[in-house]
Amino acid sequence: MNSLRINGIDVLIIGCGVAGCSAAIMAAEQGLSVALLTNSPEPEECNTRYAQGGIIGYGEDDSTEKLVRDIQNAGGPVCDPNAARILAEAGPKLLHEFLIDKVGVNFSKDEKGRLETTFEAAHSVRRIYHASDATGREIEIALLKKVRSLPGIRLFTSHTAIDLITPNHHSKDPLARYKKPRVVGAYVLDQGSGRVGTFFSPITILASGGAGRIFLHSSNCKGARGDGMAMAARAGARIINAEFFQFHPTTFYHRDANRFLISEAVRGEGAKLTTISGKPFMKEYHPDAELAPRDIVARSIQEEMIKNGHDYVLLDLENLSKNGIDPKERFPNIYQKCLEYGLDITREPIPVVPAAHYQCGGVYSDNAGRTSLDGLYAIGEVSCTGVHGANRLASSSLLEGLVWARLAVDGIVENPPGKEKFEKRILNIPDWKEPDGNAGIDPALIFQDWLNIRSTMWNYVGISRNSKRLIRAVNDLEYLQRRIERFYKDAKLTDDLIGLRNGVQTALIIARAALMNPMSTGCHFIKN
Repeated sequence: MNSLRINGIDVLIIGCGVAGCSAAIMAAEQGLSVALLTNSPEPEECNTRYAQGGIIGYGEDDSTEKLVRDIQNAGGPVCDPNAARILAEAGPKLLHEFLIDKVGVNFSKDEKGRLETTFEAAHSVRRIYHASDATGREIEIALLKKVRSLPGIRLFTSHTAIDLITPNHHSKDPLARYKKPRVVGAYVLDQGSGRVGTFFSPITILASGGAGRIFLHSSNCKGARGDGMAMAARAGARIINAEFFQFHPTTFYHRDANRFLISEAVRGEGAKLTTISGKPFMKEYHPDAELAPRDIVARSIQEEMIKNGHDYVLLDLENLSKNGIDPKERFPNIYQKCLEYGLDITREPIPVVPAAHYQCGGVYSDNAGRTSLDGLYAIGEVSCTGVHGANRLASSSLLEGLVWARLAVDGIVENPPGKEKFEKRILNIPDWKEPDGNAGIDPALIFQDWLNIRSTMWNYVGISRNSKRLIRAVNDLEYLQRRIERFYKDAKLTDDLIGLRNGVQTALIIARAALMNPMSTGCHFIKN
């Protein structure tokens, strides 16, 4: 197989959700050449697309101080106050200047033509902008339209990053191991041709999203399997706060359906959680009831399910009509999706269960998006900026991806890497070497390994954890990782195999981090 060596890229961006697309647009507008990669054949297929609730904007009687306080209250003592302030000060302004004015995202407006705001848990005011209940989809469509209009961006679909390239690990020069670690690009599989390209760039931005699909029940898209965290870890990047994985309290429960999100905005508009018999229960767990922080609501639902021996609880929307809200109009996508399974949310409550939703920890990223490795930036859900602490504030994730895209690109433009030094670094980087075996892949093996990973993570590293479960998880995942690595080295390379390798490594990173932290904080809950 002939390898491709792709040079002349100023910025390589892996992932094209809100963070990746925003960074690509911002970089191209500064005259930088950009390669934007996604492992999906459809670039809009990412977690951004499935973000329903909204994005933090300007609320009435709102202020930067109120938003900082809400972010920190949700994130707890682990939340970085500097990062929270950066998001609160820069975020809403950038939302207007970039997403609305430049990109043209159409957010919902009221009858007077003003941007409509809604309320979500742990927010002190109504400040969430939304596009009905498909906010992420509207943002992603608008961003991709802008991406395709800019000649400085090359969009590579069905291209899967395999590993980040560092001279320390990959150079044929034996003395390269003594140099300071630096990322100079990535090995990338073209799924269509099966060829592996060597993408060289002085700057690589990880914007690959989260890892929710390593759990049995998840609200995430298929590609959210921890690719970025695993690649960064193998390259030697610092990973922090990995134990803090947020579980969304309400995803649709049906035995024949994949879990899909029932937005927190539904509870923000007045919906109530009840047992199957119709008894409200959230007041028993927290004074803010349905609007308590997500970790508390998720654990409360789980407790009720265990206590009553049920597989789900109910989300009753009756209060919405009392508040003058038509669920069918306010939440048209949720209405339609539930209707596909015979449920009319204007007449019946929605069966819901918690599911893995958001990775609060990740690849360490400073206030300019820089990781611990030179040449590597991390933005969006793959990163850990400290904004989310131990528990993400609702509707802050899209805004964080946008803000850190701006910070990263500004830093790259202000301090461009030296091209001459970069050219010297990549001289001795070899093309991708095919495995000796190159055996075909049995899909049943991939399926079974994923089932083992997801079941282990859900049962032992899920909403409630204890030391015995976590020890078992680490032991089981270490065995799985060894087996999968042998499989990986002998088999023909595919996107599924790359994802499996990354998934088990990310699962192990999270399980080990959880085992090392004996203190319950936010969405890391230890119940011994």
